Amino acid sequence: MTLTESIAIERVKQSRLPQIDFNNLGFGAHISDHMLVADYKDGRWHEPKIMPYANMMMSPAMLALHYGQSVFEGMKAFKNPEGVVTIFRPERHHKRLNRSLERMCMPAISEELFLTSLSALIEVDADWIPTTEGSSLYLRPFVFASEAKLGVKVADEYKFIIITSPVGPYFSKPVRVKVEEEYVRAAEGGTGFAKCAGNYGGAFYPTMLAQKQGYDQVLWTDAKEHKYIDESGAMNIMFVMDGKLVTPKLSTSLLDGVTRDSILTLSAELGIQKEERRVSVAEIEEACKNGKLTEAFGVGTAAVVSQIAVISIHGKDYSLPAIDANSFQLRAKKKLNDIRMGIEADKHGWNYVVK
Repeated sequence: MTLTESIAIERVKQSRLPQIDFNNLGFGAHISDHMLVADYKDGRWHEPKIMPYANMMMSPAMLALHYGQSVFEGMKAFKNPEGVVTIFRPERHHKRLNRSLERMCMPAISEELFLTSLSALIEVDADWIPTTEGSSLYLRPFVFASEAKLGVKVADEYKFIIITSPVGPYFSKPVRVKVEEEYVRAAEGGTGFAKCAGNYGGAFYPTMLAQKQGYDQVLWTDAKEHKYIDESGAMNIMFVMDGKLVTPKLSTSLLDGVTRDSILTLSAELGIQKEERRVSVAEIEEACKNGKLTEAFGVGTAAVVSQIAVISIHGKDYSLPAIDANSFQLRAKKKLNDIRMGIEADKHGWNYVVK
């Protein structure tokens, strides 16, 4: 018996599937019928269980609520035209999860536990995988400190939970971004590279201010001088400048995005030279003025590829050229989709088949 087969399953008495309009999903509005839960106690992870998605009992003294030991991942599952279900690059997501857990002093999760838990939950809720164009089953594994104690300490007890959600496109239209010159998302040596909850909570306020000014996201800059581009909102950022694909190089303040890595890997096949380096705000502004910046877009699991239509720099809006089918970002998005859906050969071994 495999670990997947040995996972205990308690099924819902009545599915919520009939209530879902799969032609109007939005993003994150619906949670699938079941969730997977595993507990860490006595120095080890115990057997996971699949149960109906529901509220959970927890202590008000739970350490995650007070000291922020909470990390998560986001990935997607797809069902191709032949009915084969795949998860996109879960092994790389697993490695990033463990890097985040290590940074937050939380226990690692084995690859076997991670992959079999995902597979088992998807098998149970396979009917929740949407098949309309641009849709997928979003997977949200997360880990948090569940020990109840008010002392400032590294927790000894944790919960590993996976929930899933049928989703449509994250952004339905091109976005407007503002270069942030006052607030900071993360600093070198901090937790910026980790997918921990606090990174997102701390970003809400400056993003809210930008949205009140008519922008969708902020374009974060370095914490020391605000001279160099880091990333955009919940996405890594890429530019096509002077015919080259340019993106900020990774550091301890940037998330090592899986979609970022995928597009960089595919860049040669798409006929473009890539550069991973420091990208200054001044360089972007000059490229906007002289017409060398032809594309800017965010990349991430949720958004996949999100066109940026306007960049605000020092209070001035710069509109980017319109894109078409020959634009790099649309060709990259199509290639990724074709690989995920089995239309194009998966030469890089990115699709993990849920048997």
